[in-house]
Amino acid sequence: MNSSAEYGASGEHGASAVGGGLEPAEVVRLRLVVARLHRQLAQASGRQDFTFAQLSALARIEAHGPIRLGELAARERVAAPSMTRTVAPLVASGLLTRLPDPDDRRSALVELSSEGIELLAEIRQRRSEVLARRTAELDAHERAVLLEALPVLERLVAFED
Repeated sequence: MNSSAEYGASGEHGASAVGGGLEPAEVVRLRLVVARLHRQLAQASGRQDFTFAQLSALARIEAHGPIRLGELAARERVAAPSMTRTVAPLVASGLLTRLPDPDDRRSALVELSSEGIELLAEIRQRRSEVLARRTAELDAHERAVLLEALPVLERLVAFED
């Protein structure tokens, strides 16, 4: 799996090392491992009937809701019409409920329903179980290295592009 073709021998699939950053092959390797882990966790949750955008919207609504669709779209960095298309099936399936906006009668808020709360909890539980099983297979040194890397990974996701 660690073939140079997969990682791009000359780094053509990654970024170039700039300002002390990672080498192109290292960037590609990091990108691939993060993408594969994400895909495996998504598959492990057993909920293939929801898109990444829908699950992300549910989690964002949980954290910030009740919320207007325009604000949700801004937080998710998508256009408002895209968010409307993302949210509509979630409302139709009963995972979200619409509420009148007390500050603007022309607008509505969305919030998680009890079914939406249960769905997110179920998905998180399954994904956590997968990670727990996998980390249990690591030796003590590997687990320590992984734990030391967590603050760095957390910084990576905190950066704004």
